[in-house]
Amino acid sequence: MNKNIITKTPFGSLGHDFIKAPYLPQGKDEFYLRNQENTNGIHYRTLRSDEIEMLVRNGNTTNDWNLILVSDAFDPQLVKNCQFHGLVRIGKLEPLYLGFSDLKARVGLYNSTIISCDFGDNVAIDHVHYLSHYIIGSEVIISSVNELVTTNHAKFGNGIIKEGEAEEVRIWMEICNENTGRKVMPFNGMQPADAWLWSRHRDRTLLQEKFKAFTEAQFDHKRGYYGKIGHRTVIKNCRIIKDVWVGDDAYFKGANKLKNLTVNSGAAGKTQIGEGCEMVNGIIGYGCRAFYGIKAVRFIMADHSQLKYGARLINSFLGYNATISCCEVLNSLIFPAHEQHHNNSFLCAALVMGQSNIAAGATIGSNHNSRSADGEIIMGRGFWPGLCVSLKHNSRFASFCLLTKGDYMSELDIPYPFALVSNNEHENCLQVMPGYWFFYNLYALARNAWKYQDRDKRTTPLQHFEYDYLAPDTLQEMRNARRLIEIETGRAWLKVQGAAVTDEAQLQEAGKQLLVSDPKAVAGLFVSAGKIENSKRPTKLLKVAEAYRLFEDLIVFHGVEALLRGMEENLGMTPAAYCQTFASTLPWFEFVNMGGQLIPQKDYQSLLLDIENGGVQGWEQVHQFYQSCSAQYPLQKRLQALAALEEITGLQLSALTATQFKNLTNQAISTREWMVRNIQESREKDYTNPFRKMVYENSAELNAVVGKLSDNPFLQEQFQQLAEQKAVVARFQAAWD
Repeated sequence: MNKNIITKTPFGSLGHDFIKAPYLPQGKDEFYLRNQENTNGIHYRTLRSDEIEMLVRNGNTTNDWNLILVSDAFDPQLVKNCQFHGLVRIGKLEPLYLGFSDLKARVGLYNSTIISCDFGDNVAIDHVHYLSHYIIGSEVIISSVNELVTTNHAKFGNGIIKEGEAEEVRIWMEICNENTGRKVMPFNGMQPADAWLWSRHRDRTLLQEKFKAFTEAQFDHKRGYYGKIGHRTVIKNCRIIKDVWVGDDAYFKGANKLKNLTVNSGAAGKTQIGEGCEMVNGIIGYGCRAFYGIKAVRFIMADHSQLKYGARLINSFLGYNATISCCEVLNSLIFPAHEQHHNNSFLCAALVMGQSNIAAGATIGSNHNSRSADGEIIMGRGFWPGLCVSLKHNSRFASFCLLTKGDYMSELDIPYPFALVSNNEHENCLQVMPGYWFFYNLYALARNAWKYQDRDKRTTPLQHFEYDYLAPDTLQEMRNARRLIEIETGRAWLKVQGAAVTDEAQLQEAGKQLLVSDPKAVAGLFVSAGKIENSKRPTKLLKVAEAYRLFEDLIVFHGVEALLRGMEENLGMTPAAYCQTFASTLPWFEFVNMGGQLIPQKDYQSLLLDIENGGVQGWEQVHQFYQSCSAQYPLQKRLQALAALEEITGLQLSALTATQFKNLTNQAISTREWMVRNIQESREKDYTNPFRKMVYENSAELNAVVGKLSDNPFLQEQFQQLAEQKAVVARFQAAWD
């Protein structure tokens, strides 16, 4: 039987030889890295004989008092019942209490075992049973902790290995697929876009090697780095904290186990970890919160994200300003502004591209009944499955798809944005209603875009995240959806006519003519949604002509808004003169969603080539690329909108006449009025629906509980924006008469 290996070393060696001989550079002592890390500027000296006498009288012990160094403002009366081992350096101690919330802690070191640590000024350390190899800042409170330890091979959650370690000990984060085929090495500062880049293109061996080299180059592989506890950090009633680097102003209370972590905290956001949490092998961003029994293993939490109420996050990246409560998330890459709050929801092997909300009972990505655990699901921005939705790998969804309650037994590929996807059990078909949100719940769609922007707490954004529902990704999806609707409408019409046409161009032209000239005839057709489900049952498009016209109106509206913004920035220019400042043919940009930032496909491909050929040599330069793209994005977004406007109207904007401009802007205003009216009406239903009202005694109680409709700040803002746009349009139309 294997036995536990118990080593025996002389008592006096405790606190010494932190860096073993094979890993200690010639001419260096074991403290050389520690001395580099300690930048508090405190001048330490040896103890005076009277200070030693006072320390002994207070019940303190050590093998060598010469290894206890203190500042000139050290007060030995504030150190009691401590065991010291190795080199310990103590800053100023004054007869004070430190207060944090309701906690009051006296300055000093009490009832603790301290091994080879440095302390800043006025720390309060009490009942820390084993404190080893940490550099601790000033005004830090640490109370009732079982174990607070750093090993000589600590990596603080980064996916690197130290000198002498085998490759097998490296920590990988196995995102997007359970079979480890898309695994990445986590590192402090990793962006969702970095993880996305690395997880794709697994066939490009050189590119994958570069990503690994970038990560390795960011870190020193020497052994012997100490852990850090930043200034004003408070740690109380915790059990095990091992190999954890902690920033300033963090707050840990009641955590069970924290191991191999970087916990960023400070001016960009104070991070808190609460009761019962167990977090191992991870990176935690600024302003994060983890509370109430959560479990996280091999993970990254981006800035201002939250785990609460027993959530499990394993082999996953949680993006900025996202919240997961109660549920289980495995092997997933989640872009910013994700919400998942329900105990019985499950997310696995998924790429979730932001602004998503996973409902109770949703089972998204289970490989349980698959031949192998290698399936994946890709969800566009705004993905929103309803209650008790079950999906099968592999599936893919366009932006802002809503799925009704049900088991979707086959793989799905939904290319229609803003769509409602549902099972029609009576007709045994899969139904898709493109544009559903605009017809029936525009309030929720518009308010969510406003909410996500309002809740973005980043102080110094590296990337520009797109939260608007009308943006380059949805624009190109609407453009593609119109083409698909034309093809399927043409197919349905020609089938009724008995014509056997398979040429896609002919189908598209026939469908386009019918959609424009006779939408009533389209309403009488069974229009297929195409091959969007891996089954033999039919698929069906709903509100075909309405969705087709809606997408046209939205593209025109979006393009006119872009034109008006450009003219406001160039006062005095006519629309034609403004558009003449660009190339004679407006460029069409195809965008990709890189971690919540929309970047032109051509720039993204150039980045990959630059990485492979050595033009980009590290993650810092990759992040500079994101920043550069963020700066260019407003213009690129505008140019794409204008190109789409030209395409859908057939107008040449650089030769736009006053009449054409007036017609376009009037159409845009009409669309905006319709949208604002729909936003109001979709919310107004909650005040007029008798089944909503029946739980209230009267209208006064309803208003007291949910607030008056007329006082809704979001609705007020929508009306204000409509009035402002009307004023801008009137001003430009008058100037061009």
